[in-house]
Amino acid sequence: MLICGFLVLVILRIPVAFALGLSTVPVVLLELRLTPFILLDRMFQSYNSFILLAVPFFLLAANLMNSGKVTDRLIELARVLTGWLPGGLGHVNVAVSMLFAGISGSSTADAAGIGKILIPAMQKEGYDTRFAVAITACSSVMGVIIPPSILMIVWGGVMQVSVGALFLGGAIPGLMVGFALMATVYGFAKVRDYPVTATPNWGEFRAAWKGAALALLTPIFVIGGIVGGIVTPTESAIIAAGYALILGMFVYRTVQAKDLGVILYDTARFAAISLFAIGTASAFGWLLSFYNAPRLIVGLITAWEFGPFGTALVIAFLFLIFGLFIDAIPTIIILGTVLMPVAQAGGIDPIAFAIIGIVSLAFGLVTPPYGLCLLISAAIGGLNVVQVLKEVTIILAPMLLILILIAAFPGIVLWLPKLIMPESF
Repeated sequence: MLICGFLVLVILRIPVAFALGLSTVPVVLLELRLTPFILLDRMFQSYNSFILLAVPFFLLAANLMNSGKVTDRLIELARVLTGWLPGGLGHVNVAVSMLFAGISGSSTADAAGIGKILIPAMQKEGYDTRFAVAITACSSVMGVIIPPSILMIVWGGVMQVSVGALFLGGAIPGLMVGFALMATVYGFAKVRDYPVTATPNWGEFRAAWKGAALALLTPIFVIGGIVGGIVTPTESAIIAAGYALILGMFVYRTVQAKDLGVILYDTARFAAISLFAIGTASAFGWLLSFYNAPRLIVGLITAWEFGPFGTALVIAFLFLIFGLFIDAIPTIIILGTVLMPVAQAGGIDPIAFAIIGIVSLAFGLVTPPYGLCLLISAAIGGLNVVQVLKEVTIILAPMLLILILIAAFPGIVLWLPKLIMPESF
């Protein structure tokens, strides 16, 4: 009844956060052992987590970076680094998403901030609008893979896994995704004869680095502070937001005091949506545990004896399917907690399990019917989502290969955490 009720509400296009909460109501009313206060208590317990305070502060940092024109400086740096390649602006799109991912931790902020600038620029230089929209959407998903990542912070808080180790575990897969996307852009450029943007001279190169250098210090403060044990994830998020505010108001002087109201409102709105979903998803997940769903799933999968690689593929497949319909944060709380014992029984390290899950969920940001980054990019380009599905499918193919490689060779994920944070194992 619980799952069927949720699916019916989703089909009726009820927002997922509300659907998760509403689907628990009939179960509580019919089950004599439960009361509404138990579920309310579970919701409030899920909010009683210091680490979740990092979510609104990272969103605030991303909004401040976008409003402070930091994105423009990152685009200029990406242009001098990659614009000389065939399909120059496509490479710039991917490169700036990699740079922005290391600052914001938010894929939607990436798609919105970069898309508003680069999609019109690519259209102006003769790129197919469908390709411009597709590469903007697909490259923006690196925001949840390359550290710092909001999803990794939520995962660490919910699963009690070291956030610093998760950040290090996502670094190499994130770079692999970025280079795979650039190779795909190169292929499109050769087939469709897309132009080279420009070959920069030394003066342009030096000016671009100088303009973006202060912004690029953000991931050093954030990741270095957490990995070094100097600050907690929440404290690092506060530092990132404060640093972004200082850059925007006092260094670059592109954020005015009158702009702060809109920035804070947008941040509060998006943070409220995410945090409300955490509460309702926690209540939903607790009911699944109440009826022993995790134990049944563990028994079913372990009985098939897939082995570590087969179990990792099953886990990735389930995250991919859930990500098509549900936002990543509720999926982590519901499916992640259910599959954690499955991963342990299959011999998969918790950090490798987390990165497999997060990379799988990244696909959901660019695949209908959820596909939030794809919806944002398509709206900027003035297209319907269906019109860009062919290009999106082609671009996602190398990413799928990387996901399979991560599942087959978890050492790709674990090498850096074991090297820098061996105490996490």
